[in-house]
Amino acid sequence: MTDIDAQIREIFGRILRDIQVELGDEFDQNFERQAFFSEKWARRKSPTRPGGLILVDSGALRQSIRSEIRESSIVFMSDHPGAAIHNEGGEIKVTAKMKRYFWHKYYAATGSFGRRKDGSLRQDKKNNQLSSEADFWKAMALMKVGATIKIPQRKFLGTSPEVEAAVRQIIEENLTEYVNNIDFNIK
Repeated sequence: MTDIDAQIREIFGRILRDIQVELGDEFDQNFERQAFFSEKWARRKSPTRPGGLILVDSGALRQSIRSEIRESSIVFMSDHPGAAIHNEGGEIKVTAKMKRYFWHKYYAATGSFGRRKDGSLRQDKKNNQLSSEADFWKAMALMKVGATIKIPQRKFLGTSPEVEAAVRQIIEENLTEYVNNIDFNIK
């Protein structure tokens, strides 16, 4: 292998590492932006976490994103079970197990109501929120087995004009730095 080949491999490896770091940061920022770069995610219809970030409940999905450099490419992936349906969108079928979970959540939501000393419900903001949350879980629990739930696409990984621009900029910066550091002393 010649000295030029080694230099080309080194600059190519540096470019791939820089792209891996930059895009990893950008994909992570999608969760903060609640958008895939400038493309906003569909709002949640569920009242279960008002004001919370979309796709960030426990943080497991966000933390599951990783990347690998494979020969001449970078692969971003997630092994989280919900990653694909959220990134691509789609439909899921209601199962009997899901219905039991929905009923559990309904009973948990109705048991949290604040009450006065006489046993009647307090008319406050928390109870109103719990009421809408309980209504949501009840509606989910009353769905028939085999019914479909539509999950909107909330892309957080993939290609876009912003990704292409970032890659182009990193390549240009690395090549410019390489060319500027070439020693042209010809003997």
